[in-house]
Amino acid sequence: MKICRQIDQYIEYVRSKEAVVCKEQLLLCDLVEKVFAEEDVYVDEEQLSKYMGIQRHFPYKLFPWEQFCFALHNCTYRADGQLRFPILLILVGRGAGKNGYLAFEDFALVTPINGVKQYHIDMFATSEDQAKATFEDIWNILEDREDYFKNYFRWNLECITNIKTGSKIKYHTRAPGTKDGGRPGKIDFDEYHAYKDYKLIEVAVSGLGKKKHPRRTIITTQGDERDGPLDSLIEDALGILNGDIPDNGMLPFICWLDEAKEVDTKGMWHKANPSLRYLPDLMHEMEIEYEEYKRDPVNHTAFMTKRMNRPTGETEFCVTDWENLVEATKKLPDLKGMSCVAGIDYAKTNDFVAAGLLFKVDEKRYWLHHTWVCKRSRDLPRIKYPLKEAEEAGVLTFVDEAEISPTLVTEWLAKQARIYIIESVAIDNFRYSLLSDALKSIGFTPEKKNVKLVRPSDIMKAAVIIGYVLSRRLIAWGECTIMRWYAWNTEAKADKKGNITYEKIEPRSRKTDGFMAYAAAETEEDKIKKRPMIGRRMRTVC
Repeated sequence: MKICRQIDQYIEYVRSKEAVVCKEQLLLCDLVEKVFAEEDVYVDEEQLSKYMGIQRHFPYKLFPWEQFCFALHNCTYRADGQLRFPILLILVGRGAGKNGYLAFEDFALVTPINGVKQYHIDMFATSEDQAKATFEDIWNILEDREDYFKNYFRWNLECITNIKTGSKIKYHTRAPGTKDGGRPGKIDFDEYHAYKDYKLIEVAVSGLGKKKHPRRTIITTQGDERDGPLDSLIEDALGILNGDIPDNGMLPFICWLDEAKEVDTKGMWHKANPSLRYLPDLMHEMEIEYEEYKRDPVNHTAFMTKRMNRPTGETEFCVTDWENLVEATKKLPDLKGMSCVAGIDYAKTNDFVAAGLLFKVDEKRYWLHHTWVCKRSRDLPRIKYPLKEAEEAGVLTFVDEAEISPTLVTEWLAKQARIYIIESVAIDNFRYSLLSDALKSIGFTPEKKNVKLVRPSDIMKAAVIIGYVLSRRLIAWGECTIMRWYAWNTEAKADKKGNITYEKIEPRSRKTDGFMAYAAAETEEDKIKKRPMIGRRMRTVC
């Protein structure tokens, strides 16, 4: 079956042996051919040719998949003159050129080729930067050839107007307040995954239908919001492609991995990104990101979510690779007189308690820590780590009492404060009352703004830094291996939104106290003052 060059060539490619595409692309080709075989529809090839001629004004040409989408969305009509596919969903991996496609499409539709005057286009996104992304692409094209385009367009940083048609392009993060905003010809949604509900979406589309040939274009990658508008839209799209429900005018262009395990085969990445074979620089960048993802998948979930369009959902991993922990177990430099922040984990006073000081020099972090162990802890028989080794190294103290007194921690801090400059102390919000008097006695109180009461949300924010520091090997915590043991016992758990929390892999025999003290300190990293570190000797401490 011959339809038109742009559509035929892409279908031929998808069905060829050289193509690496997901099954949804094959189903889409089936859908398109079925529509042209069974319905009275046609492509206005003269209009399409004129639109394609506009590419001469752009610094790029449309890829074959973009020409395919453009032809079906903008130039394919029913016998009654209505658009056959007025709704276009483009779900492709980050870097494929979604905004570039949308910039071309919107530029084209406000020109006289469209044949509809005052065909206003409203662009929507949940953030201003994203809403402006496509708008600024068009604005830059006009600016680059101002002498030519000033005869055809008027533009500023809020509105682009075609002089002959009166059609306007504007961007929004909320419902438009002007009368033009109430009667658009076309609505764009950028990064649809970011919408949590339908409030703005419903208001935006309610104005469609007052102008001839109303359209919607939705461009997005996958995201971390579940059970929101995107998941519902994808469910409908898959129903259309599988023939379970009528398409109702939607053209679902979906690119993703068929299975998550395909991420480990570089050749399969083309399934998620139809532009990848034309973009060697993008492939190189993705190779770098993939190595980071392999080393630390819990802190690099965006590679699966955004690049491969396969969100991982809830996942559990050790906090980082073993090799990264080995690299962190090395000598500390002489940090005397340096600025730092303290972190304390005081979860169970009859078990393990840990504290430490976090230093930062440029990108490097240094963690000087100490552990107290209650000799009466019921978990001691289960502990396989050689605690005596840490005691001999001077970084662990056994306490032969019913509980570990808070004064032991504050006395250690006070001693360190005579050597280093402690800017702030970070401690779990729910455990602060146990240490409040002891901390106050050495000058640390929330009122003085040198105590941080750490909440779970603070740890979630710090987890991004922690993952970066560990995966890039930017931390040292001494040659004694107890910190390595603490970190290896820690499970990093990512929820469906990508938020990371830390838990014990096994609650009784594998302690995490030292790592959690470090995580607490990372919540106050911005309090560390920059100081030069020149000619300081390395010293063998843990």
